[in-house]
Amino acid sequence: MSQPPKSSINLKTVAINLAAGGSAGFTEICIMHPLDVVKTRFQIQTTGNPNDPHYYTSVYDCMRKMARNEGLLSLYKGVLPPVLVETPKRAVKFLTFEIYKQLFGNPTPATFFLAGLGSGTTEAILVNPFEVVKVAQQANRAKHKVSPGTWTVAREIIKTQGLGFRGLNKGVTATIGRNGLFNCIYFGLFHSVNQRITQPKEKWQQNVQKFFIGLVAGVLGCLVNIPFDVAKSRIQGPQPIPGEIKYRSTFGSIATVYKEEGFLALYKGLVPKVLRLGPGAGIMMIVYENVHGYLVKQFPDE
Repeated sequence: MSQPPKSSINLKTVAINLAAGGSAGFTEICIMHPLDVVKTRFQIQTTGNPNDPHYYTSVYDCMRKMARNEGLLSLYKGVLPPVLVETPKRAVKFLTFEIYKQLFGNPTPATFFLAGLGSGTTEAILVNPFEVVKVAQQANRAKHKVSPGTWTVAREIIKTQGLGFRGLNKGVTATIGRNGLFNCIYFGLFHSVNQRITQPKEKWQQNVQKFFIGLVAGVLGCLVNIPFDVAKSRIQGPQPIPGEIKYRSTFGSIATVYKEEGFLALYKGLVPKVLRLGPGAGIMMIVYENVHGYLVKQFPDE
């Protein structure tokens, strides 16, 4: 990652990181959102009846059934909350990483991993209400054109469940676990590796190299954090019995899923998650690095 010209975070550095991180997030969500919808559908799926038109056996099967039963645009259900939040979310992600990295001192692997953990925790707290709305929309199996909109869903959640940890902020600890672990591995591994390998001379070769490092870091982050993601989807999604809250706490939900459905259930949605966040992580890093480098050149220090 391009280093700020000064050791302190000034307003120009903040603005550049926000713009570069926001561009990275917007690009990634526009390309990869359908796989996020598929991931959520798998994670809230508890029954195994193959005759159920809403039971999915693979990523392709889920996309095919959603397109047939709910319309092609159903693959973009819940896209507005991520679009609204993804730009500032990724902006905050990259900006806070830079801030935490400077707070922790020398650019060592430990610094990168700790700064990533701090970045993910901050990011999770800010975006969790949007995640609650997004999951509620993605879990809705009505046809896309008759599905309630983002603001309708948000108002209904606030009206019936409130703003607290049983309402618009439910599942926040699971989101912290998910985002904290992912960013810890994503930033920690990417910068530790990128710092130690030879950089190619050609720009396109640098982009390809960064893409694959970001992809590997993203895949490993997914493998580590997905039990928290499953718990988050269960807490924020529809409960098995209406009116009865089965999934309350993060570790309680993980324990319940493990006890009732087995260890592999904690990895539900792994394939679409990896297909989305693996390449998505590479895409984000390329966009961020290039936009960041361009803006630094356009607005040099006086």
